[in-house]
Amino acid sequence: MQREQALALVQKHVKNKNLIKHMLAVEAIMRALAARLGEDVEQWGLAGLLHDIDYDKTANEPDRHSLLGAAMLEAEGVEPEIVYAVKVHNEVHGLPRVSLLDHALYAADPLSGLIVAAALIHPDRKLTSIDTSFVLNRFQEKSFARGANREQIQTCHELGLDLEQFITLALRAMQAISVELGL
Repeated sequence: MQREQALALVQKHVKNKNLIKHMLAVEAIMRALAARLGEDVEQWGLAGLLHDIDYDKTANEPDRHSLLGAAMLEAEGVEPEIVYAVKVHNEVHGLPRVSLLDHALYAADPLSGLIVAAALIHPDRKLTSIDTSFVLNRFQEKSFARGANREQIQTCHELGLDLEQFITLALRAMQAISVELGL
């Protein structure tokens, strides 16, 4: 599947504009991770872009989220590695993350939300106004952006990155598409 097809699929199934921005942010992070790790940038980007394809339908049913998305993507002929990464990014199912792609998507998903929340508390509400240390400080505040699972983000060590490196990479990736994200 090409990115244009994936984006059309997202626009068909996802109506929440903030959710689409989240998916674009995770795509950017995944592409940057792939480039850093010498992996397939297009494949990893698609996994990030498509990972919450079912969320409008499953937001109130976490036990269905990602299983429905994986089934939707499989029906569209998306490659099995992406389908599996989408399926296992939701830890509710207890499925093993086996590939580097699986681990990357799992770690990148909540980090995008933490970075957006950090940008939104800055006076000018812009990604370009924050840096790694600003995000790291927010990471340490357990009451800040409670939905951003810190343990999940810290699995970045499975990618060979420490937390500071991971945040730096993700922040730069999101800053590069700040106009698309409206931040």
